[in-house]
Amino acid sequence: MAKKLKKENTEFTDFAVTARKYKTLLTKKYENRKVWTNPSPYLIQSYIPGTIIELFVKEGDIVKEGEQLLILEAMKMQNRVQMPFTAKIKKINIQVGDRIPKDTTLIELDPVE
Repeated sequence: MAKKLKKENTEFTDFAVTARKYKTLLTKKYENRKVWTNPSPYLIQSYIPGTIIELFVKEGDIVKEGEQLLILEAMKMQNRVQMPFTAKIKKINIQVGDRIPKDTTLIELDPVE
């Protein structure tokens, strides 16, 4: 979709929008952005920073869809993290009391056969 063209120490990028082509300069912020990756359904990640208040599962458990996994406290609110689908707990990367940043992998899952 994007094709780069370098001209006079300036790098232009071609974009095609509804069958029309445009040339533009990319900002440094855009060039240095975090590249998006397709999230794995088998990784439970934190979308906000916070503290782990309670953990309801252990490694090896088979947890059904909708059951609680843990409570994450952020900004004085308790966020209950639930199981998105039935799976086995492969690895728990956190403990009660841990302060975690955004995008931390909390729990790894394995499919259930």
